Amino acid sequence: MDKPIPVLDLGPELADIWDEVSAVSSRVLRSGYFVGGPEVAGFENEAAAYLGAEHAVALNSGTDALVIGLRALGVERGDEVITSPFTFFASPESIGIVGAREVFADVDLDSFNMDPERVEEAITDRTRALMPVHLFGRPANMDAMMDIASRHGLLVIEDSAQSFGSRLGPDSRYTGRQTGSVGSAGAFSFYPTKNLGGFGDGGLLVTNDGGVADRARRLRDHGSARRYENETLGYNSRLDALQAALLRIKLPRLDANNDRRRAAAARYNDLFAEIEGVVTPDVVPGHVFHQYTIRVTGGRRDAVQAALGQASIGSMIYYPIPCHRLPVYAERGISMPVTELLADEVLSLPLWPAIEEAAQERVRDVIASALR
Repeated sequence: MDKPIPVLDLGPELADIWDEVSAVSSRVLRSGYFVGGPEVAGFENEAAAYLGAEHAVALNSGTDALVIGLRALGVERGDEVITSPFTFFASPESIGIVGAREVFADVDLDSFNMDPERVEEAITDRTRALMPVHLFGRPANMDAMMDIASRHGLLVIEDSAQSFGSRLGPDSRYTGRQTGSVGSAGAFSFYPTKNLGGFGDGGLLVTNDGGVADRARRLRDHGSARRYENETLGYNSRLDALQAALLRIKLPRLDANNDRRRAAAARYNDLFAEIEGVVTPDVVPGHVFHQYTIRVTGGRRDAVQAALGQASIGSMIYYPIPCHRLPVYAERGISMPVTELLADEVLSLPLWPAIEEAAQERVRDVIASALR
């Protein structure tokens, strides 16, 4: 019987760094410094340098990075923030948490990211900010987003939860810039499945605005810059020292692992080139393939996923229910045609830096057989 193929295998990456992880973990545990401290400060400095941002504020989740980022930027009740309906719930959820109203703009069929024309159409006199999502590790059209923001006097907070290490490509005037570093602020997640994944929850907010960074630091620690001098209502959103220390091990290896993800995505594209009914993602510059996500056309996606499951091959559907159709927003009766089509067709296949070509070929063979 063939060995099962998971949708993600973290084992090879952990095996490569196990000795260093063990040593660092022991060092942190013996230090007695478990929250904040030199490991967190060190990671913030290294992450900011890597991302090309002036300030990095470590937090306890990607969701908190969005929430605290919005509040630090001054987004509040009565404001509107435009974001994608084809994303994880945390994107619009964070907008509602700060009291603003989430406004959805449909996505582009090829990139899965917000369509700039739909964004422009969604702007009202209450719009305060845009929240582009770099979905599955592919950079959103930041040239268009920044142009729209400039014309309308808007803030831009980048949801970069899935795109750590992604750079804008040569066709962008921001070429070489990291996603998350272009807008007013950028929010990242270190959930274990991310390209730069921790060993639990974690997040990061980056910005080039010192005032935003200072407000974010206060908000993460109960609204205080100094103990017992709380200035506003904040959160308990500090990153653990152990998580920071372990992320410092993984950060220098990130570019190499992202290159291996891109190479695996290119192999998949070659393998699926002659299979009718499969639409593959473009391997565009900067795409770091947090997920390798195909479209299965003709209403056959669920049958293909079932065939993969029967062959002990993992797959995932991100996202089967678009955000605008979730119960919390359903009463609005919004129509987002492209997003709704994608929700019926997308399928994410096994991918990690060390995935073997033989495993990818087996995935291809099962899908090809299911579509015959």
